[in-house]
Amino acid sequence: MAITLRSSREIELLRKAGSVVAEVLSKVQDIAKSGTSTSRLDELAAEITAAAGGRALFKGVESPYAKRPFPGNICASINEQVVHGIPSPKTRLKDGDILSIDYGIKLAGYCGDATVTFGIGRISSARQRLIDVTKRLLDIAIANSAPGVKWSRIAGRMETCAKRAGFSIVKDFVGHGIGRQMHEDPKIPNFVSEELVKNDIILREGMILAVEPMVNMGTGSVRTLRDGWTVVTKDGKCSAHFEHTIAIVKSGCEVLTA
Repeated sequence: MAITLRSSREIELLRKAGSVVAEVLSKVQDIAKSGTSTSRLDELAAEITAAAGGRALFKGVESPYAKRPFPGNICASINEQVVHGIPSPKTRLKDGDILSIDYGIKLAGYCGDATVTFGIGRISSARQRLIDVTKRLLDIAIANSAPGVKWSRIAGRMETCAKRAGFSIVKDFVGHGIGRQMHEDPKIPNFVSEELVKNDIILREGMILAVEPMVNMGTGSVRTLRDGWTVVTKDGKCSAHFEHTIAIVKSGCEVLTA
């Protein structure tokens, strides 16, 4: 792995990118109501991105599994959609839905990336519990990240939290380093694997990580739809996703997308 440690000047630039990410996620939540199309949410994200002078990280990304580059500024994933949901004027939110919005920006050469999951109108207690537990996994990572800590220790606590709640962590997708590019070393799993134990990550001051637990109400297995992008749970049960970009600092960690 080639992990880059960022200077205080670079962290300030990452923080500025992160502030735009936070603004987009906040304002998108404000207008995400029953009847709103996911394309309207994407339009708002595009407006804020342009006003900030940045570039949306996801728009135009190519995949060997998809016939076209990703068309959205955001990923808008509803209910059983785990990640990479494509915004569309035909997709309108309904009361009882849960919606994950993933957004990233590159601003002045540095990236920010975060995700939030929330309910539309009144949602079931089971769906609210899924959201709360997934958010708790991210909170565990933030509370325990500091120089010298092994990532396996944090990942183990995240995994235990999900299992105790009766939920499953998605293992097909993990967090990642982030900086001048959206995806940099190291890979940041939300679970403990043989690979992680063998090649553990020891956190160091200056590391920038995008930590993003994805948790399913049922099985952790997922599949990709014919569009080549949208990932859904195999059993059709709901999924939740939270993410922050964090910086490892002397005192612990700082959330750059808060």
